[in-house]
Amino acid sequence: MRIGLIGAGNMARAMARGWDEPVLCSDPLAERAQALAAEVGGTALSSNAEVAQQADLVVLCHKPAQLESAAREIAPHAKAIASILAVRTLQELKAAYPDRPVYRFIPSLPVEVCQGAVVQARDAAQDRDTDEAVRGLFARLGTLVVLDDALVDVAMGLMSCAPAYVALVAEAQIDAGVRRGIPAAQGAELVVQTLAGTAELLRRRENDTLAIRREVTSPGGVTARGLAALEKGGLRAAFSDALDAVLDKP
Repeated sequence: MRIGLIGAGNMARAMARGWDEPVLCSDPLAERAQALAAEVGGTALSSNAEVAQQADLVVLCHKPAQLESAAREIAPHAKAIASILAVRTLQELKAAYPDRPVYRFIPSLPVEVCQGAVVQARDAAQDRDTDEAVRGLFARLGTLVVLDDALVDVAMGLMSCAPAYVALVAEAQIDAGVRRGIPAAQGAELVVQTLAGTAELLRRRENDTLAIRREVTSPGGVTARGLAALEKGGLRAAFSDALDAVLDKP
């Protein structure tokens, strides 16, 4: 399946690196498309229409507001469409690209190392071979979760935004260590490796967060005091507020 990317920004680049195969791409900034094509051994094309003409699957990686304007260029030529656009529903995508297979996905940045989460909007079967090929393509990038379309943006707030949140948490922990004398480089190694190891441990324990917390937390011990400080600081409320901020229009 020859992949064509409309847009060569951060998430397009992450997916291309995760797939690790040549792609076709276009971007309003020609040099950005050229850089991506050079990195993955693909081809930068001068227009969205050219990408659509040559690709088996067109992946929409442009800005959500550009859905209709991009479709006017792409729709006459595209064989199948996959979108990673935030807030653009499956119904809107199908209206822009009628009479061909259309799929909605939201990936997260760690797909670059094939360790991300990818959400797919649930839909009725379209073309069996294409359905299987597209699903398999995105499943290569990490854990694929299928949800009703109405929940895809909620999932985006949990996993697509999360790499920035996790990076901020790591930064805050590193800074706390620096404040008490740990050199920043060594603090970063300790924190990042612990985050990575904890994520793997949670996977192996079937995502049982409570069990992990109980194993680390002795009654009245240092971890219990640290957790109490985080709860007092409003950690849970902060993450809840962050999700509301993503989903609720100002």
